[in-house]
Amino acid sequence: MASRRGAGPSRAALDRARRQGAAPELVYVVDLPGYEVAEQSVGVINDDGFGAVYTSPGGERVELRIDRGPYVPTGTYERDGGGWYAVNDGHQEYVAVRKDHHIRLICPVGQVDRAVLKQAAQGARPATGTGPPAPSPPAPVERGDLPGPRTGPGG
Repeated sequence: MASRRGAGPSRAALDRARRQGAAPELVYVVDLPGYEVAEQSVGVINDDGFGAVYTSPGGERVELRIDRGPYVPTGTYERDGGGWYAVNDGHQEYVAVRKDHHIRLICPVGQVDRAVLKQAAQGARPATGTGPPAPSPPAPVERGDLPGPRTGPGG
């Protein structure tokens, strides 16, 4: 599925993530200059978190992850304003901390300027989606060619 320049995920992608179990209050979008959301990447992470990948025309990727609970930094990290900046295993991330969840933007070190990551993470906002809602999944089909339930011993 193609992504759309300058826009967050489509309504259909957001509906799909919510059906997968993403909590509506954890579904966010970010403004990341030169990047757009990859529709097929939108989905649930962990129990009820939300994730998406933003891509550049050159194929670079920045991962957005929103999850509940405290942020536990790894690697080399430091407080930066109301969040954290961390470098671990060739990747950098900026984490904006909210009341009961955190918003992470992750990419290879040097791919995106640290200040740009910080601004995008701190400016994250709830996603609304555009376009019509996704259709409901089809109802299960009753098949008449399958045997009925077994009754009696062993069945």
